[in-house]
Amino acid sequence: MPRSDTLQGAMTRWVRHGGAGKLLFTAPLLIVFGLFAWWPILRSLVLSFQRTNLVADPAWVGLRNFSRVLADPLLVTAAWNTAWFTLLALVIGFPVPVLLAVFVGELRRTRTIASVLVYIPIIIPPVVAVLLWKQLYDPSEHGLLNTVAGWAGLGPFPWLQGAETAMPSIVVQATWAGFGTTTIIYVAALMSVPPELYEAAELDGAGVLRRVWHITLPQLRSVILLMLILQVIGTFQVFTEPYVMTGGGPDNSTITLLMLIFKYAFVVGDFGKATALSLMLAVFLTALSAVYLRATRGWKRS
Repeated sequence: MPRSDTLQGAMTRWVRHGGAGKLLFTAPLLIVFGLFAWWPILRSLVLSFQRTNLVADPAWVGLRNFSRVLADPLLVTAAWNTAWFTLLALVIGFPVPVLLAVFVGELRRTRTIASVLVYIPIIIPPVVAVLLWKQLYDPSEHGLLNTVAGWAGLGPFPWLQGAETAMPSIVVQATWAGFGTTTIIYVAALMSVPPELYEAAELDGAGVLRRVWHITLPQLRSVILLMLILQVIGTFQVFTEPYVMTGGGPDNSTITLLMLIFKYAFVVGDFGKATALSLMLAVFLTALSAVYLRATRGWKRS
């Protein structure tokens, strides 16, 4: 049979089985997704190999942007601060939504009201929430948090003005601003746990802690593992909180990788250098995610 007849037959079967209709319905989605998601990525990839300020004609510089980024002494500081923020966010912020979700899950009659109260911080616009916390972190002895600390005979603390206290202060604010959404996700996952498991555990005399340890946490394991990598990716891209609260100070103790990218692009006007660092961060997070997903693949199944 000629090849043209085979190809024509395959096309006819594809049309008869609704292939044209499926393509027609998915084409707008593919176009919009490609235009707003993949095209900027490809454009950034090209910009990372060019010297450009988006006004003058770009010049191809090869890997020079990457070498200039690696030679910047501020890169080590920004990378360390970002890693420090991520570690603090995992230690301080990651357990909070899990514990709150378990607590809300135990509230059989007032679970809906508790879920609404937990979600309230999300309603406040991020910049407004950051400015609100900036007022709470007033370093004077008349500041709200220092007044509360003074009741216990502590402080006053410099909060955002101290190089050692600035980053933990930002992590606390970021945790407060973000735990609502994560808690709701955990609560929704808890709703899928068969109630028969809890009823059987109660008949066996299991208390709250044993039910949480032997039923709740194992049932949430896949969700917890997913939220963990999402939080790591999100914290590596922290920008709003340190930018608004400290501007990267004091003494660059809170400058992060995204703030450095912002500085390259919109302060210095070197978009090639900014996209080079963006690409390096994207490659690192992709590799980290791949390693994490491979390492935890067995944990999700067990």
